[in-house]
Amino acid sequence: MQVGVSLASFHGDGDGPEAVRRMIERARVAREAGLDSLTVGDHHANPATYLQNVPILARLTAEWDTRRPTGCLFLLPLWHPVLVAEQVGTLASLVEGTFVLQTGLGDGEAQFAAMGADLRTRGRRLEAAVEVIRSLFAGERVDAAEFGITGARVHPVPPRPVEWWIGGDSAPARRRAARLGDVWYAGPYLPTGQVTRRLEEYRAWCAENGRPARAAVRRDVIVLDDADRARRLGDELVARGYRGLPRDSLVYGGVHDAVEAFAALAEAGFEQVVVRCMTVDQADACATLANCGEVRRRLA
Repeated sequence: MQVGVSLASFHGDGDGPEAVRRMIERARVAREAGLDSLTVGDHHANPATYLQNVPILARLTAEWDTRRPTGCLFLLPLWHPVLVAEQVGTLASLVEGTFVLQTGLGDGEAQFAAMGADLRTRGRRLEAAVEVIRSLFAGERVDAAEFGITGARVHPVPPRPVEWWIGGDSAPARRRAARLGDVWYAGPYLPTGQVTRRLEEYRAWCAENGRPARAAVRRDVIVLDDADRARRLGDELVARGYRGLPRDSLVYGGVHDAVEAFAALAEAGFEQVVVRCMTVDQADACATLANCGEVRRRLA
């Protein structure tokens, strides 16, 4: 079982420079903890501080061991595929190891309206964008009427094959991952029992498509030396409706609690847990990441 990190890009009322400082410190801690991968998320038209994926990831590569997998999420229905291919080509040239290209549909009428995108066509546009981006990565000249593309090529292309993580927990999303992805990336919303049943279905669809069934899952966590304090912090966040996530999908407590929770996911067949620090202060977030390194060592 591998343990990676998805660094939170949302920093609420904090200003931009302070948010950058926090992410840099967390990336350093994650590297020192020996975590297996580092990624960042994607969201647009935010009313509060949210650091955008491409520039912040480029900065974080200076703090991270880029021989380990590095990457970011692109909500493809909100992006032009040529721009994604160009951004990933440059980002992948900054790292020495695998570049992880995570994809998702995105949601929220306000976000889609702000980006001039249509929620109703997002599934079709994601699949079409994957096809275009793959062709551009192969060095091909691409025409795609759906995106208004004529004769597009990009340079640089990624120097090594990227790893496509297709996110989403619905049946159509998992079928899409089984057809188009290298890894199904399960979201943080489902407890272990439910996400395990969905993994079993995903495996069957991979078999139908003659593809290997690889899967990772995100978990929002607080892991502190003082396990009781971590539980109190987690319970307070849940009582306030933390991200709308059910208690059974969250992991908070001490190292032993996290080891037990992640071991159950490993037994189910997930090859990596990607942790995201719940909304705690910087000291607790850094302590959580350091302790996730110990969780990783015990699982190994």
